[in-house]
Order: sequence, then C-alpha cells, then structure tokens
Amino acid sequence: MDEVIADPMGAMIAWYEKAHGLPVDLNKMNGSWLMGFPEQHQKLVRARLYEPGFFRDLPVMKDSVEVLKEMNQRYEIFIVSAATEFPNSLKDKLDWLMEHFPFFTWKQLVLCGEKRMVFGDHMIDDHVRHLQHFNGKKYLFTAAHNIGVTGYDRINSWEHAAKVFLQ
Repeated sequence: MDEVIADPMGAMIAWYEKAHGLPVDLNKMNGSWLMGFPEQHQKLVRARLYEPGFFRDLPVMKDSVEVLKEMNQRYEIFIVSAATEFPNSLKDKLDWLMEHFPFFTWKQLVLCGEKRMVFGDHMIDDHVRHLQHFNGKKYLFTAAHNIGVTGYDRINSWEHAAKVFLQ
C-alpha cells in the first residue's frame, strides 16, 4: 500500500520541510527513505509514523485509482499492507482505502504484520523484503529507496502497471 498506492514519503517530506525548513535529499534514500532526512531528525521522522492520523490523509499515487478500478474488474485483487508495525495506522489505512478505493470490499483488504503468508499470481511492492518469499510473479514498484535494487521486474508508475496488466 505505502509507496505503491499511498504516498507517505511525499507527505512526510512536505511536513518535514514545512516544520523544520531543511531540505530532504532523495539521493540518500537508498535502502530507506528515512536516510534522506538530516541525521539529527531521523528519530523524529520515524516517530511521526506512529502518530494517530499520519496515514489517514496521505496523497494517492497518480493513476492508481483508475488503473486499480479497471484491474479489479479483470482480476481478483487484494490490497495487503504490513500495517501492524504502526498500530495507529490500522484504522487510518482502512478509512483511507474506503475513501479512495471504494470499489474494493472489506474482504479484499489485508492489514497484517508480515506479508510472507501472502500467496497469489502477482505482487507489486516497493520493498524487496515483502517480495522475497512471494511464490508468484514479483514486481518492484519504483520508489526513491529502491532505485539501486536489481533483480526484479519493475513497475515504474500506475500508467506502466496498466500497460503490464491491462493490455
């Protein structure tokens, strides 16, 4: 969900630059987008992920609603999020999904701690750790923190996903 259909990094950067007036370096995010923030504030940025409401008002990734709506008519889709790492995110994520993706039913939403129990034909994720144990076709959704990762087919945008899954 995060960095695939929701944009927590964009929201965090906007908040941080407004609150602290310091730049964020996208080039330092290799492995973790937290590394792009000044070192003296990385704990503060991480703590913000645990705050109630942070995940509720995230921007939606461009074209994700339209593409997923069409994909949902052709495929059996489940939205899976490793949400329990941030306990306050559970209700926030559910409410966010129901607002922005109302065509998914509650039965298609999986808020969990570990994605290794997920099985299917395809998985799109921004973290290799979630793809490593997946038994189907793996797609790495391009994000600032995974630019240097190789060995996976990529989905670079939802427009690109439409070309892969809808044509």
